[in-house]
Amino acid sequence: MIQENSSLLPYNTFGIDVKAKRLGVFNDIESLRDLLSQKNEDELLIIGGGSNLLLTKDFDGFVLKNEIKGIHVISDNEDEVIVSAGAGENWHAFVMHCIHNNWAGIENLSLIPGSVGASPMQNIGAYGVEIKDVFDHLKAFHIATGEIHNFDAPSCAFGYRESVFKRKLKGQYIICEVAFKLNKKPKKNTSYGAIEQELAKKGITDPNIREISNAVIAIRESKLPNPALLGNAGSFFKNPIITAALAQELIEKFPDLPNYPSTEGMRKLAAGWLIEKAGWKGFRRSNHGVHKDQALVLVNYGGSTGNEVFQLSSDIIASVEDMFGVSLEREVNIL
Repeated sequence: MIQENSSLLPYNTFGIDVKAKRLGVFNDIESLRDLLSQKNEDELLIIGGGSNLLLTKDFDGFVLKNEIKGIHVISDNEDEVIVSAGAGENWHAFVMHCIHNNWAGIENLSLIPGSVGASPMQNIGAYGVEIKDVFDHLKAFHIATGEIHNFDAPSCAFGYRESVFKRKLKGQYIICEVAFKLNKKPKKNTSYGAIEQELAKKGITDPNIREISNAVIAIRESKLPNPALLGNAGSFFKNPIITAALAQELIEKFPDLPNYPSTEGMRKLAAGWLIEKAGWKGFRRSNHGVHKDQALVLVNYGGSTGNEVFQLSSDIIASVEDMFGVSLEREVNIL
């Protein structure tokens, strides 16, 4: 069923109230085909969990909500399993399902908001793990032809919070199913961020994947607001990647600047540190602002517009550029 002039407030974690000209929900390929047959000349917007989206205006087009569900094992042996999930599955619930089955590889990605379908599109990552590290393949619906195409890792062209679906093929495909290659013999990754400290607080020296997941959840809950309680889209900005030479210049001025190896000759900086150093952490402007515990997160205290949040992000970008000579890039999709 297609809803006319429908509010998108329930479908974005920022809690922005804009309207869509038309809204339809699909839970399988056939219902997707049916909705697309009624597309007319409307512009399309595909949404999943709505957790990486800032809506700045009403959408004069056709919004399709992806709710394709289902988790099943494609193949397994004594060492690994390939498991697929519908694009409409909740990401964290899928992570918990894998941990329950002792399938390792995505426990560091616990509590990331959003849907399974968004995970390869964004190449989501946290605590030393990215989707590209566990990705096997995906199936996507080609809007122009109605065909289902398979994509392996090279054809997804993964980059830092990037994939071919955000660049070259943007708007051409709808991701329907994603398959991951996970380990039955865990290769634990606890060296990134505060995981080891969190485990040490609990007296855990040889953690299993559930204990690693619990540590990640505790860390995230301690500094990231729950979108169900406070409107936000998680990290609003990407961590900037700059030349090693510029990084060295900045370290001379700011000796405590967090920086990490990236590609050859490049270093990755912590965007949250830059924003906090520029004085924005905890900043509030009317009914929106920067979270008090995590400067990477912009928040809607209730009733804010997308344009207000976008303007705040622009002010932050200009401020960081002025102070450090570093250009921040928004991670959130702006509509």
